[in-house]
Order: sequence, then C-alpha cells, then structure tokens
Amino acid sequence: MKYSKQREQILNIVNNSFEHPTAYMVYEQVKKEIPNISLGTVYRNLNSLCENKLIRKLNISTGNDRFDKLDSHFHLYCVNCHTVIDLNDDLLNKFDKTIKDNFDFEVLSNDLVFSGICHDCKEGKE
Repeated sequence: MKYSKQREQILNIVNNSFEHPTAYMVYEQVKKEIPNISLGTVYRNLNSLCENKLIRKLNISTGNDRFDKLDSHFHLYCVNCHTVIDLNDDLLNKFDKTIKDNFDFEVLSNDLVFSGICHDCKEGKE
C-alpha cells in the first residue's frame, strides 16, 4: 500500500477515536487538516485500510459502516441513539477462556456486537 498524507490522516483518526466513526465522521475530521478532500476519497481510503487489515469495519446493521482500530474487543450497540461502546478486556478474556476450555478452540480474532438499549436511553437522557 502506497503512502499518502490523506490515508495516514484517516488511519490516525480511526485509531485515535473512541466513537467508532462513520465515513462521514472521519471526513469531517480530515477536512480540518485537508480542506479539499472529498467524501469519496475518504470512503476509498477507509475500504483500502480495511482490505489491508490496518483497521476494521464493524458489523452493525445501522445502514452506515462504522470503523474501528484492530485490537480485539467486543461492542455494545444502542439501537436507540446508535452509540457503540467497547466492552472491557476482562470480559473478553473470560469469554475467550470459556471458549478455549469448553471447545478446545483458540480465538484469534472476534467481531461480536451486542445490540440493546444503553443506560442513558433507558433513563430518558437521550
């Protein structure tokens, strides 16, 4: 994969985000540094970064792709406000250990999303 300033900026935004951004969210951030970038360029670079396994696309059926860093973790997705929350590593490690102990299967990667209603939405804060 060839180096480009645009691709580097897009990769940095995804890797430093806790929002699991959509392509449009990434585009809005990149525009601050590279004002003449197009949304199409952001989409192409995000897909290229995914194909080259530098970031990942989350499997969340919201209509908009969400992007995330590669480290292995699970997600909670609020169907009301569309927030994506990372689950902590302790839960992930317990889950991986349970799979290994019960099925003699070593987990190398995962892409698991739990859908539901977040605390703020349940409390009427959203």
